Amino acid sequence: MRRPFVFSTLAVAPALLAAVLYAQTPNAQTPPAGQTPAAPAQPTAPALSFSGSAGMLLMQVKPDQTAAFEEMMAKIKSVVASTDKAEVKQVSFKTYKAAEAMGGNTLYVLIVDPAIPNQEYAFLQVINKTLTDDQKRLPETQEMFKRFAAAIANTNKLNLTPVGQ
Repeated sequence: MRRPFVFSTLAVAPALLAAVLYAQTPNAQTPPAGQTPAAPAQPTAPALSFSGSAGMLLMQVKPDQTAAFEEMMAKIKSVVASTDKAEVKQVSFKTYKAAEAMGGNTLYVLIVDPAIPNQEYAFLQVINKTLTDDQKRLPETQEMFKRFAAAIANTNKLNLTPVGQ
């Protein structure tokens, strides 16, 4: 039985992967005479964010895919450190590898403290925000996203609020 805060990365990953793999800059078009241009699209809600003052992710990684997961976490740390985009600079995970397995998978515990409201914490989306359109289309980038998405077996998200402090 799944709890409400549990969602399957395998269900979310293909949608995220498709958005990343096929992201393109829309063609700028001039509206016909007498028409006003359409309003710019509103920013979309983050695929993964926290509502509490802190958050935790319990990441179940396929046992033979731990190197890909750890590569992804290193990539996120690298892009956060090197970007000039404020919305990416705020992403911070403290990552732990559990000695115990969960559901036959390797368990990673990621702590986000503090959690920033409306901040994107979905790994592939964070990396994607730092890439140019040309970089997104490169075959090696597409392969990297496929490898990262395939490593995750399941994700449990917890919104945390301090008690008695």
